[in-house]
Amino acid sequence: MAIGFTPKYKITLPLNNLTTQQFLAVALKTVRNLNWVVAGASDSSLTAYTGNSLFKNNSEIKLTVTGLEAILTSTSLGSEMIDFGANRKYTKAFTDKFNETSQSTTTEELTALTEELDHIAVSNPDQDEELQTAAQSIKFFLLTFVPQKGYAVTPIIIDINIIIFLLMALSGVNIIEPDTESLLKWGASLNPLVVQGQSWRLFTNMFLHIGIIHLLLNMYALLYIGVLLEHRIGTLKFTVAYLCTGIAASVVSVWWHAFTVSAGASGAIFGLYGIFLALLSGNFIDKEMRKALLTSIVFFVGYNLLYGLKEGIDNAAHIGGLVSGLLIGFAFIPSLKKPELKKLHHLTLAGTTACILVAAAVIVAVLPNDYGIYESKMKTFYKQETMALKVFSLPDNARKEDVIAGLNQGTFYWQANIALVKEADVLDLPETVHSRNKKILEYCQLRLKSFQLMYKGVATNTDTYKSELNSCNNQIEKVLNDLKQL
Repeated sequence: MAIGFTPKYKITLPLNNLTTQQFLAVALKTVRNLNWVVAGASDSSLTAYTGNSLFKNNSEIKLTVTGLEAILTSTSLGSEMIDFGANRKYTKAFTDKFNETSQSTTTEELTALTEELDHIAVSNPDQDEELQTAAQSIKFFLLTFVPQKGYAVTPIIIDINIIIFLLMALSGVNIIEPDTESLLKWGASLNPLVVQGQSWRLFTNMFLHIGIIHLLLNMYALLYIGVLLEHRIGTLKFTVAYLCTGIAASVVSVWWHAFTVSAGASGAIFGLYGIFLALLSGNFIDKEMRKALLTSIVFFVGYNLLYGLKEGIDNAAHIGGLVSGLLIGFAFIPSLKKPELKKLHHLTLAGTTACILVAAAVIVAVLPNDYGIYESKMKTFYKQETMALKVFSLPDNARKEDVIAGLNQGTFYWQANIALVKEADVLDLPETVHSRNKKILEYCQLRLKSFQLMYKGVATNTDTYKSELNSCNNQIEKVLNDLKQL
């Protein structure tokens, strides 16, 4: 993604024996012949805007007369970060039309246009032009969030992401560093939850963001690629592309990261950039613009993949989105080359969607469910622990045979639990769970030792093992406290 100063292009025009007012009068007629919008004028300047559509590289055209020459400046408006030659084209279009207009304009027309300029001009032109420029900039900023022809889905996606973020903030979620529990509550993706049936998280996570900075960066990148791509491939294809690459990115993230909470639109955004890269291989974009676009897109992809090597960034989702975007982009090319074949268009969309959804379902189905297996083993562990501790519920006057039977049963279950914990610790689990397993194993071994000591004491009817048993029980209490901390 190219990020820099506002793109502009400037040239100098001679007045060619025209007075300042005559020159501006011809310029006024030129602007109208080009169907541009007059924004303001003064004794020495004229300002216009080239249009009102966000996805076309619109610009502010300003003509300022200084002495025997005029400075013509075309400055980009809206969201574009690189103009791809648009400002140069606008200045050329103006000069060509100006030369044509100046030859066809009569003296009477010049007089009428000069009088009209006097009505357009204001007493404080500099301040008025600043206000008009600010108003136009605000207008283009607001257009970012409003659907229009050729730019219909991008603003809706941006709006949805922002609305969900605001709702999260209003519910009390931290807008800088939201906690894991909040993210999962709102639909973030996590491998154990997805493989245990919550596949819907593959979809919902692409509309959540981990803090306001994450949101702003992603929406900026989405705006940029949306302006470039949506009107070129069409609203429906753009929608399918965003959702399919987003799901593909989520699946790759879940496959790669066993215990990472994933959220954000970056996977889908990378997918859109992948589609654009695929289209750059065809003849859908002017050759003179292709190099600048390719440079911009490659810079965005390369920079973000390198930045994604940092800890805490889900590069797996980025790569998954990018690769799926490239594949989908190449799949779109035949129908884009022959837009009149509606059947091909619909088959492409249906086939793309089916392939992504089937692939996602298959991958999720074959993913190892180690955490689910672990939870199942832990449920068995707690049941066996309950059975082992039943001996402590015997009455004080219980028969010796019943106590010995209870201790034997407990010994059996503690041995079973030791084997169960060792089996569970082999699974692919977070390091914190492995640390907890070590403590649980220590707890089981101490419990087993205490039951064996109690058995010896009851069987021999002596207090010989009381001191050792008390020491063992103290260790058990300490391990239980450690487990509470974990």
